[in-house]
Amino acid sequence: MTAADTAEAVGSGDLPVLGTPRLIALAEQATVAAAAGLLAAGQTTVGTRIRFDHLYPTPVGGTVTAAAELVHRDDRLLRFSVAAHDADGRLVGEGEITRVIVDAQRFLAKL
Repeated sequence: MTAADTAEAVGSGDLPVLGTPRLIALAEQATVAAAAGLLAAGQTTVGTRIRFDHLYPTPVGGTVTAAAELVHRDDRLLRFSVAAHDADGRLVGEGEITRVIVDAQRFLAKL
């Protein structure tokens, strides 16, 4: 984690610790990676819901990794359990992220 990832830098607080928006982005990256093998050509996923608890602070220079596990699928809807741990194995954050499978071109055509 760098100074650019802190709550100070992203505007989510005024302390030099991992900002919650960056932690959530890391968790979302884990869900994108977990969903990749479920997609057909031309498909992608979009996030639709996040429930996430940021439980433990991480200083600049710390390492956090996130993992996602698919816990529910209903056609195009994918629900993941996510957990993030620091290098010492402490649970930094956990929650649930829902993504929906979409046709990328059709989705972009709505813009």
